[in-house]
This record gives sequence, C-alpha cells and structure tokens, in this order.
Amino acid sequence: MSSMTLLQYLLPVWTAYVLATASPGPSNMAIMGTAMERGRRSAFALVAGIVTGSMTWALLAATGLSAILATYANAMTLIRIVGGLYLLFLAHKAAQSAMTSSIAPSDVSGGAGSKGYAALYRNGLFLHLSNPKAIFTWISIMSLGVQPGMPAHVLPIMLGGSVLLSVTIFGGYALLFSSPPMVAIYRRARRWFEGAMAAFFAYAGLRLLLTRT
Repeated sequence: MSSMTLLQYLLPVWTAYVLATASPGPSNMAIMGTAMERGRRSAFALVAGIVTGSMTWALLAATGLSAILATYANAMTLIRIVGGLYLLFLAHKAAQSAMTSSIAPSDVSGGAGSKGYAALYRNGLFLHLSNPKAIFTWISIMSLGVQPGMPAHVLPIMLGGSVLLSVTIFGGYALLFSSPPMVAIYRRARRWFEGAMAAFFAYAGLRLLLTRT
C-alpha cells in the first residue's frame, strides 16, 4: 500500500479526533483545573486515566461493541445518568473550593503521593468512560476510517496514532496550564476560576441528565 493510500484512511480519522479532543469539554476543563491547582504530575495522572478511557472506547468502537451499545436506549440512558451525576459531583467540589478563602499548602506543590495519583487516574478514567460524547465520537471516527477492503494493518496504525494524539493534546493542556505564569494567574483568580468550573460542570451535568436519548 502506498503512503498516499494509507493517508486516505488515516487523515480523516486523525483530523476528526484532533478536533473532537482539543475542543472544550469536561476532560479538558478537569485537566486545566488540576494542572493549575495541584501541579504538573497530578495533571499527568489525570491525563493517563483520560487517555485510558478514550482508548477503551476506541477499542470498543473498533470491534463494533460501542455501536451495538448505542442502539440500546436503556444502556445509553444509564451511562448518561451516571455521567451527568458525576459532573454534578465535580460541580459541587469546584463550588466548595470556590467558597474557601485560601489555597491549601499542598494544592500547587505538584506532588500528590502514590495514592493521590491513583485516585486522579481513576477520576480521569471514570470521567471519560461515563461521557456519552466519547462513545459517539469514536463511532463517528470509525465510520470515517473503517472502510470495505481496508487492509488489516491499517487499524492498529489508526489506533496507535490516536493514542499519540491523545497523549499530545491532553498532555499539552497539562503542560500549558501547570506552567508558572498560569499557576500565578490561578493563585490570583482561583475563586473566579473554580466558580467558572462549577458552572461549567453543572451545565454539562444537567444537560446530560435532561437530554432525551
């Protein structure tokens, strides 16, 4: 297979994935907040969970399981309810933080300990697995890339490239928003930022809960 033919399969998939992943959403907002509040290593722990969740849906979409899941209204409704409630929980946590008058000493130290990193990883994983948008994004992406007659070796390249893009985009958010200038901005406007985070998560959660399947 020529490189041009290979790109015909890969370019639409990777372009759609970049646009979907880089656009504002709960995962990117969570990374931004964690990076500014708790530091780079904590943000990377969250990113690892989010990337794992994204690739889980990618593998399910590649095998057709997520498309089957999407046809069952009850299953999608359950995912939507769980995701909406989790976003409301994040909104509650952000609102609580916004109402505190000071930052805890360890908040921006960059270290969370192994238990803290594991919890952040689980949070990122659950955040992405409970996001119905991730399911439909991967179904759409696979419908673009997986075509009749496509050589078998193209799919692993497609998924491998998506992993690299996922790490680059989500990791880029973690690097950018954990930089000293961004942390300094966060320190000065922490309560405003946490309030905005609370409003965003509340809106996203309510939208999920009120959307009809």
